Amino acid sequence: MFLSDAPHLRILCLLRDEGAVSRAELGDRLELTRPRLLAEVERLVATGLIAEAGMAASRGGRRSTLVEIHPRLRFAAVDLGASSIDIEVVNGRLEPVAAYREAADIRSGPKVILQRVNDLLAKARIDGAYERLDAVGIGVPGPVSFRDGVPVSPPIMPGWDRYPVRELLAREHSCPAVVDNDVNIMAIGERHGGVAHSIDDFLFVKIGTGIGCGIHLAGAVYRGIDGCAGDIGHIQVDANGPVCSCGNAGCLEALFSGAALARDALAAARAGESPALAERLAASAELTARDVAEGAAEGDVTCIRLIRAGGRRVGGVLATLVSFANPSMIVIGGGLAQLGHVLLAEIRSVVYRRSLPLATGNLPVVLSELGSRAGVTGAAVLASDMAFEQAS
Repeated sequence: MFLSDAPHLRILCLLRDEGAVSRAELGDRLELTRPRLLAEVERLVATGLIAEAGMAASRGGRRSTLVEIHPRLRFAAVDLGASSIDIEVVNGRLEPVAAYREAADIRSGPKVILQRVNDLLAKARIDGAYERLDAVGIGVPGPVSFRDGVPVSPPIMPGWDRYPVRELLAREHSCPAVVDNDVNIMAIGERHGGVAHSIDDFLFVKIGTGIGCGIHLAGAVYRGIDGCAGDIGHIQVDANGPVCSCGNAGCLEALFSGAALARDALAAARAGESPALAERLAASAELTARDVAEGAAEGDVTCIRLIRAGGRRVGGVLATLVSFANPSMIVIGGGLAQLGHVLLAEIRSVVYRRSLPLATGNLPVVLSELGSRAGVTGAAVLASDMAFEQAS
């Protein structure tokens, strides 16, 4: 997918995604006249975005020069979760040259979290990963005004409402910055280098602390007019259900998410319904989704029941989306993807049963291929797109 029809963007994206290409092949593939191609290439070389990379193999006449994304380019990719920070510094081909992951509580507030992001990026610079950054991409676990580069009333992020994330990162690192919500960057990452590679129309469903859906249509993420498209975690599925973090009752993520599953597992352990969960509770004094996944793998009936109940909830919402958007694929990711094929089978069963046969006849429902790297991969793509656009 190219950002626009601008020749320089098409050249940069092709070199980023495919590596060194000869001038002659660039002209053929992008259908540019030789004078136009040479002018664009020379301009990009002069701006330091691409570089010559030796001679191409002969095509029967004079050998053409190879060009590549400049080896010096560096982008920072940041994926903020509810309880973690993931950072990669990547080169122009989006290959990681440094990576950091650590626990962090998003409720600590933007000053604490963004200072830690800046500290980790400073460490990467000291370690030699980069001399300067060309762009920063960041995903946050809440609604984002993509246009303004700020979170907007994020339910699990106190203190982040309208916080100038993009402005502060751009100022700190003297480069362009772009901010999106976490599920959108995961969808972009999966499209770039995961199971949805080359799929133009798909849904990426993140099931973790919250639930969200990245909507990828016609080769691009669909964000909606204000940037909150795909916030399926706050679709009401049970009017009499528990109160959600957003203040409403019976939202999907109030019934099935990391916190909801831990809550239900704790209740089952205390009620004596699950020997596996009771044993884990006695050993650690708390339960998590991982405990449920391990109990299910051991054949614990209650753990399997909890996972299947959650899968049915998610599948019911997705069946509606399939009937509405008719995607080519659904990708399941996020922390609760660790629940594996018990969860996946239940989601598939409901989607296939409740959607029209025409919409599901060729609809794979699969687990993310990139796993925990989907977010940083997508943030890197966004960062490079931003840098390339500003080179015009």
